[in-house]
Amino acid sequence: MSEGPNRRDTFKTAGRVLAGSCLNNDASAASVMDATVSEHGAVVAARAATSARAGHTVLEKGGNAVDAAVAAALCAAVVEPASCGIAGYGAHLTIALADGTVTCIDANSAAPQAARPNMFEADASAQVRQRANYHGWMAAGVPGTLAGLQLALDRYGTKDFGDVAAPAIRFAKDGVTVNERVADSFVLAPPQLYQDPASKRIYSKSDQPLKVGDTFRNPELAALLERLAERGTVDSFYRGDFGQQIAAEFQKHGGLVTAEDLAGYEAQEVKPVGIAWGDYSIHTAPLTAGGISTLQALLILKAVEWEQLPEANQKHHAALESLRLAWRDRFRYFGDPKHVEVPTARLLSDDYVEQLGRQVKQAVSDRSAIQLELASYEQDGTVHISAGDAHGNLVALTLTHGAGFGACVTVDGLGLTLGHGISRFDPRAGYANSIGPGKRPLNNMTPTIVLRQGRPVLAVGGRGGRRIPNALLAAVLQFVSGDPSARLSIDAPRIHTEGSRKIMLDHSWSSQEAAYFNELGFEVTRGQVAYLSAVAFDPLKARVEAACG
Repeated sequence: MSEGPNRRDTFKTAGRVLAGSCLNNDASAASVMDATVSEHGAVVAARAATSARAGHTVLEKGGNAVDAAVAAALCAAVVEPASCGIAGYGAHLTIALADGTVTCIDANSAAPQAARPNMFEADASAQVRQRANYHGWMAAGVPGTLAGLQLALDRYGTKDFGDVAAPAIRFAKDGVTVNERVADSFVLAPPQLYQDPASKRIYSKSDQPLKVGDTFRNPELAALLERLAERGTVDSFYRGDFGQQIAAEFQKHGGLVTAEDLAGYEAQEVKPVGIAWGDYSIHTAPLTAGGISTLQALLILKAVEWEQLPEANQKHHAALESLRLAWRDRFRYFGDPKHVEVPTARLLSDDYVEQLGRQVKQAVSDRSAIQLELASYEQDGTVHISAGDAHGNLVALTLTHGAGFGACVTVDGLGLTLGHGISRFDPRAGYANSIGPGKRPLNNMTPTIVLRQGRPVLAVGGRGGRRIPNALLAAVLQFVSGDPSARLSIDAPRIHTEGSRKIMLDHSWSSQEAAYFNELGFEVTRGQVAYLSAVAFDPLKARVEAACG
């Protein structure tokens, strides 16, 4: 976008009237394990406390919310190697200036030009023999994360790449002590990770996965980040010596990504998709990100006048059915809109959501489930970072490898474990989300910003694969229909569905509520429905609150 440099200047100064105001630093906010809150702002990343602290350090040094989010993401790319990396398959950002301007950055992976819809042997349920679309060099597309972080920094940050990369470089070089959760990720990693020599050298010690108390280092990655920091740009990762080295490793191991694929990749600034809800507006990243499903479910609930339903169980049932219908449309229509025709406007139109709303009303009245039978397969992974600064600028940033350690292969000499963006395509030909040259895969990242009367008040997103869009519905619905609190939003009971009668309730639901869903004909299990991270900002009081869980 041609206005990029001017917009960057705007982001430096927007909302400066709030800069000297005191922010909320009470015990309830400051004690959140994975959040750091002070008079400078807040950074939160569920299950990634080190990354949140790294981002907040940049706020303390005068950086804004984008600087902080990018620093936190780069740190996560080092210390959360199972979930993300700078060669992870992609990222999506939603950025809101204090004046209410909202924009998005698409840094999703792109399939190489040699990719084809029938490149894998898949059965009718989309399972690929030997999971070749998940593990190995054929599973990796062009990694987008690093390009997206650079674009965000160039257009809306105030710091240079070297400044925000400093914490990540330090952790990659000096190391970080392995905690129990990260140790579990090493132990539970797919066996393909340790069959790859370059990966095994980084993630194991004496032929055993790193364990609690060990020091995890990635000196090759540190050297790469240091060189990029010296150059002040990540361009050579795609169009220089590092790009050539990455492409050579793909060729050596039978992958499809070429130097031309890397050189041709660009992160894109794109217009968010948004809807209104009373005094609020909700904005999220467009396709190929996952937030449109959340917005569609919200619009269906708006059509059924959800807030006026007399019983809590009716509200819960309506929310579930709205999500089920949204997932049906997601599987049926969604793909890269630059390569397939996606009827987004119709799916979010008044006529269509009212039509779906009538189905939901009937199901609630009949105390029955809408007849939908959809096949699905589990996906998981990801890190989400929410950040806000003292000016009232907010950022929601999600980045991912996909599932644990992505493709489970590492570029030798650079310490780059690759994400498996190809796994997020439908491996069967003839579908909207089928593999194709240059296509970007449908994914579940849902970085979301909420405005109230035109001012940014909430940045929220999650980690947890396909559970993310459903968890976002619960959080956003609570925020816009109840007390606009980050903590209450995060604590709202969550439900996971992919359209079938198999549903998952998190542990905040009572046994009586679970029994009600069983009576409706659903198969209920219990589990963690994603991990959310939120920063809320009160523009009148210049008060920030952070929460995660």
